[in-house]
Amino acid sequence: MSKKKGLGTLLAGVAIGAGLGVLFAPKKGSETRKELKEKFEDLIVKAKEIDKAEVKENIENKIAEIKEELSNLDKEKVLKIAKEKAKLIQKKSGELVDYAVSKGTPVLESAANSVREKAIDVTKEILVKLEGKK
Repeated sequence: MSKKKGLGTLLAGVAIGAGLGVLFAPKKGSETRKELKEKFEDLIVKAKEIDKAEVKENIENKIAEIKEELSNLDKEKVLKIAKEKAKLIQKKSGELVDYAVSKGTPVLESAANSVREKAIDVTKEILVKLEGKK
């Protein structure tokens, strides 16, 4: 957390705490209002001491970091991840077929082959879309 954000949070907490403490204190209304006014004046003085340039710089830095992360999330990286996932899906589908074959059940083998073929078709379609080809 930055120093200024922490300071702002601290000031807000102090103001709320002071306000509640003064309001619930067993004093006359006029004394309570006077103390509350003094606390708010102290808060205003402290708020004026906040370095606006530093706050602006911190915000600009965070925006720059976000922009950099967005630029890193580019099409090539997404395509690379999709290709890796497609290979994994094809591998798992092949394992399913191999398992079905090992169990010697033609119906199960046929269903597993259908799943594998559909998985291959779907992954190819996704990769074509990501690559921008039709």
